[in-house]
Amino acid sequence: MRKVIVSMNLTLDGFMAGPNWELDWHFNYWNDEMAEEAAQQLSRADTILLGRITYDAMAQYWPFQGISFNFARQDIAFADMMNNHRKIVFSKTLSKTIWHNSLIIKENLNDKVTQLKNQPGKDIIIFGSRSIITALVQSGLIDEYQLWVYPLLLGNGKLLFKNEKNKPRLKLIHKKDFFSGVSICFYVPDCT
Repeated sequence: MRKVIVSMNLTLDGFMAGPNWELDWHFNYWNDEMAEEAAQQLSRADTILLGRITYDAMAQYWPFQGISFNFARQDIAFADMMNNHRKIVFSKTLSKTIWHNSLIIKENLNDKVTQLKNQPGKDIIIFGSRSIITALVQSGLIDEYQLWVYPLLLGNGKLLFKNEKNKPRLKLIHKKDFFSGVSICFYVPDCT
């Protein structure tokens, strides 16, 4: 069975984005070592789950990144995977896709994710998309969390887990530290 994996950048105080969905805070820490890890992580998946807000932002950015010769090898490889992996967009309002290999699903999030997990293929990854994560946490459909923890405090913004109801109990299974001070903490749901 395929795994559903959440890959998320987080601050020490639990924010995944600034108050207006800003992500600029993580660029000062990003380096080649982290880019290589991100490319390896994405290479183990073949499907990306997205909500509308994340899809809109990524569809405006990624199609133009794979053609730049100024990028490092791992960045070009990451852009190629982002552009060619299957993207499932869960949205009740989006009517058309503008990004290659994207499909809109308007209903039955849990049923569709369960169906995807039972299909042959590589893992399924979620970047951003807090609303998708919240729904899948409540249904027990997330198999692993790969949380990229940045050594900074935002003070306010968009929390990954914004209330008690959607905070899963997690068990740390592995941790990887980077020279930049960022750590990836690998968690699985703790069912004990």
